[in-house]
Amino acid sequence: MSKQFAIFLGIGVVVVAIALVFILYGNKGSHLDLKGGILKVRTGAIDENSSAAVLDFRVQNTSDVPLVVRDVTITADPPSGDPIESQIIAKRDYQQLLLFNRFLGQQYNEGLSIKDKIAPHQQVDRMVAARFEVPQAQLDKAKQIRMVIADMDGAEFTFTKSPK
Repeated sequence: MSKQFAIFLGIGVVVVAIALVFILYGNKGSHLDLKGGILKVRTGAIDENSSAAVLDFRVQNTSDVPLVVRDVTITADPPSGDPIESQIIAKRDYQQLLLFNRFLGQQYNEGLSIKDKIAPHQQVDRMVAARFEVPQAQLDKAKQIRMVIADMDGAEFTFTKSPK
């Protein structure tokens, strides 16, 4: 290998590396990314066979594109067995839920629902509520509560917290 070829090869490698860094850095904010977590889980019995969970959470959209909520799912992971699915309670029913179930506390944050937007670089505190068709004692024994927020474009973000 000649000296001249080695110099041109070295310069070419440096130019490609610099171009790659600019391309990756320039597209960094183009991919939807949601950071945060569940701050508090409040549970209570609705009747002897069903219970409710209210999740207060904080998320930040660290990307340059907005998140538009397509779906929110909440599941509980019991110590053994399959995850326990829930039914999301509509945002318009939060006041009634909290009024008739005072043990769940009050509404501290605005509810999150379908088609809500989280703007680029925005941090928000929200809440969601769900009904589980299991007694409260069984829900409280769960290892963790899992909340999945899905974007209209298909991206999903999972947050977990122990119900205790």
